[in-house]
Amino acid sequence: MPNSRSLNNSSSAGGFSLPNFVVSELRSSLLAWYAESGRSLPWRKTRDPYTIWVSEIMLQQTQVKTVIPYFERWMKLFPSIESFANADLQTVLKAWEGLGYYARARNFHRAAQQVLEKHQGQFPTDLETVLKLPGIGRTTAGGILSAAFNQPLAILDGNVKRVLARLIALEVPPSRSMSQLWEMSETLIDPDNGRDFNQALMDLGATVCTPKNPACLICPWRSHCEAYNRGVQSELPMSETRAPIPHKVIGVAVIWKDQKILIDRRKAEGLLGGLWEFPGGKVEPGETIEQCIKREIQEELGIEIEVGEHLITVDHTYTHFRVSLNVHHCRHISGEPQAIECDEIRWVTIDELPEFPFPKANLKIIEALKQ
Repeated sequence: MPNSRSLNNSSSAGGFSLPNFVVSELRSSLLAWYAESGRSLPWRKTRDPYTIWVSEIMLQQTQVKTVIPYFERWMKLFPSIESFANADLQTVLKAWEGLGYYARARNFHRAAQQVLEKHQGQFPTDLETVLKLPGIGRTTAGGILSAAFNQPLAILDGNVKRVLARLIALEVPPSRSMSQLWEMSETLIDPDNGRDFNQALMDLGATVCTPKNPACLICPWRSHCEAYNRGVQSELPMSETRAPIPHKVIGVAVIWKDQKILIDRRKAEGLLGGLWEFPGGKVEPGETIEQCIKREIQEELGIEIEVGEHLITVDHTYTHFRVSLNVHHCRHISGEPQAIECDEIRWVTIDELPEFPFPKANLKIIEALKQ
């Protein structure tokens, strides 16, 4: 394989040519391995594009073991595109609660409505149309169309990037060589069995060619893997040097009035859009937590409160920053709450809190309130 650039009978992949016989061997060995060792997953038992679409959206940035129970509950709640598209967004967000990256759920809901309105509820079968749906990129589209319709469309999720980067011993981080990796994925996919090939490639990355301690001795691609041949499989793929992520300290108020608690619904767009939360905000330089909470509640809701005892501190990490939520019991003193920085306000009892979709960090606050 190191000398494959000099062979004429080859398929080019971004400057790294694979001989056609190697491409053929890679396909056949992977499919044979998949037939014996592929994972049994609930969404692989169907060819229904909606069911597969659900799994593909949930699997964006979320591990399979986390997705499975959500997927199974989702299919009971929304068994068809019609039932999902016609559902209230708050019901959708509640069903998504805990999966994170809530823009996925909002975009998915909009896309389902478009499929219902523009395509009579039938998932489109051409790539160009699918890519126009909200929340669907090239990998998700390829995953749906290959799994549902056996189309030979390439994918490039995290598992696939790692497998391909090791296969050719890619000497730069995958993010700097995406066009080459896409071309490789397109070159390798089996033209007659796109469904099984893509699923096999994902399974290879998930179960054998893992980020740490790859199980090279049982890998069907070992004999063609340049990283294995060089003994550098544990060092690849190369990673980007990342700066430390910012840390935000947040003051949060659990505001009580007549045995009820005030919650507000975030604006529809942006991080955690449409979810409910306990109000608060970022601590400014020189401020105490208590001062921050009083100021934020005045600015966001237009009311006066008395800040009481500390309830809980919740640490949570998002993709690009982490937060520490310093939560205090508070008492409403005066003023009628106004939705200045949010879309809606409710006074609810503790028992009513589970009816609303909250971000994961806020769920820990609810747990503390119930104790």
